[in-house]
Amino acid sequence: MNDETIDRPRLTPKGARTRARIVEAAAALIHARGVANTTLEDVKVAAEVSGSQMYHYFPDKNELLQAVIAYQADSIVSRNRRVLSGAHGVEAWRNMVISAARRTKAKGGCQLGSLVGQLAETDPEARALIAAGFDQWSATIAEGLRSLHAHGELQSDIDPDDLAITLLATLEGGLLLAQVLGNSRPFETAIDTLLALAIHT
Repeated sequence: MNDETIDRPRLTPKGARTRARIVEAAAALIHARGVANTTLEDVKVAAEVSGSQMYHYFPDKNELLQAVIAYQADSIVSRNRRVLSGAHGVEAWRNMVISAARRTKAKGGCQLGSLVGQLAETDPEARALIAAGFDQWSATIAEGLRSLHAHGELQSDIDPDDLAITLLATLEGGLLLAQVLGNSRPFETAIDTLLALAIHT
C-alpha cells in the first residue's frame, strides 16, 4: 500500500458503492478474459461509470488489480465460512464446490487461482496478496474441519490444518484438470476421494 492510498479520504456511502461496482465489474471481466485482455476502459464501460469516476478510484491498473485480488479472496472466504459453519458443514462445502464446477464446467478456473499464472511471477505485490488470500481460505477450511476432528469424525492421525491445505491443493488441481478437459469429473473424483480417505463415514 502506498502513501497516496493511505492519505485518501474516507469514502462516502455512495462512493463506496461506486468503487465496489467498479471492482465487481473488473473481477468479472478479468476472470472471463484474463488480466492482459482487460483494460481500464473495458471496466469503465462494464461498471457504467465515467472516466473521471474510474480514475478517481483507480488511477492505474495495478491498484485495480490489487482490489480485484482482495475482492475475490474475500468473496471466496465468506462463502466457505458461511457453508462450513452450518449443519453438516464439510458435506455442504463439498456440495457447494462440486455444484459450482458442474455448473461452469470449471470454465475460467478458480477466481483466485487463475490469477496465479498471470501475476505471481511478474508482480510481487499481487503474488503476496494472492498468497494471503490462499492462507485465509485454508484457515477457513481448517476451522470447519476442526469440528469434525473434535467429534472423532476425522482419521485420528490427520491434522485439520494439514487436511485443509491438502483439500485446497486438490481443489485447485482438480479445477485445472476440469478446465482442460471441459467437464467436472476429475474435480469431483479428486475431492470425493480425498474426503473418503480422511473422514469416518
